[in-house]
Amino acid sequence: MGASGDEPLVRFAGVQKTYDGEHLVVRDLNLAIHRGEFVTLLGPSGSGKTTCLMMLAGFETPTRGDIYLGTQRLNTLPPHRRNIGMVFQNYALFPHMTVAENLIYPLKTRRMPKVEARERVMRMLETVQLEAFAARRPSQLSGGQQQRVALARALVFEPQLVLMDEPLGALDKQLREQMQLEIRHLHQQLGLTVVFVTHDQSEALTLSDRVAVFNDGVIQQVDTPEALYEFPANAFVAGFIGENNLCPAQVMALELDGQCRLRFGDQWVSTARSATTLADGQAVLLGIRPERVRLGKRAESLPNRFPARLIELIYLGDHVRLRCELAGNDQFTVKVPVSEMDAAPHPGDQITLGWRDEDARALVA
Repeated sequence: MGASGDEPLVRFAGVQKTYDGEHLVVRDLNLAIHRGEFVTLLGPSGSGKTTCLMMLAGFETPTRGDIYLGTQRLNTLPPHRRNIGMVFQNYALFPHMTVAENLIYPLKTRRMPKVEARERVMRMLETVQLEAFAARRPSQLSGGQQQRVALARALVFEPQLVLMDEPLGALDKQLREQMQLEIRHLHQQLGLTVVFVTHDQSEALTLSDRVAVFNDGVIQQVDTPEALYEFPANAFVAGFIGENNLCPAQVMALELDGQCRLRFGDQWVSTARSATTLADGQAVLLGIRPERVRLGKRAESLPNRFPARLIELIYLGDHVRLRCELAGNDQFTVKVPVSEMDAAPHPGDQITLGWRDEDARALVA
């Protein structure tokens, strides 16, 4: 990951995009990406993340603002002159060409000498562990192998930036997770700068140095995976990154070190941490992640302890998932490791739930 004092490799400066002149798909985007970083643009469908990638690739043009690659302004530069590698979800391989011919194609267009091009292709196939498949056509490969060929083709001409548009979306869960690790290792091994688009939160957390969370054309938060999970900037980020119980609440008192007292339900009070400045009486959401909630005896010594009613219990192998009613919220979820379950309660039972002050968040909608 690039040092914070370095000049960024990629910079979006006040970028906006509209297709109809009225609705902004991307609003006032400011984002800097440093050499060697793996940055993921994460968000739901229609949030603007893919449009940002397409503008960076040159397939779309900003309506306002500027995009820079190093010191070069990209706004009107055609895609083939940007020295950017691109990996698509559908692989976009030439079906009539062999694996080696697919890889050599971008080198031919750059007029690289044949001997050097062949050597580079074989080195890249070795890097992605496909040297034995050089003479095969894409139709003779599995989905995972085709995706590795697509990766190799994007990397073979040594671009200064690699863009990936949901490249693993067509793969099954096990293969997808395997390819995530392969991409992560390639990034580390080759020192790549990668901008990756996905709507899969776990994929973003697995791969990224930093994640930019998009909603309605606006970046809600840019941070490390750990910071996004532990210290979400608002309720949208808290709900989109992992699971979160979000309960309507009101600020009762502000305390030191960013903590506050919240009232939720008719009578319950919890201490929570806040990422923003709050005011007395302000309406917020109390956020607590399901795995941070303790059950029964393990809740008895905790400062925030409340009665609840069990609605549903689901056994999931390594943990048990409980759906409870707490303070009028009948979707309150708790995840408990099987090793911490003393005696399993039954639906309808009254149970005790609790959490630590530092695990609760006061979030603005």
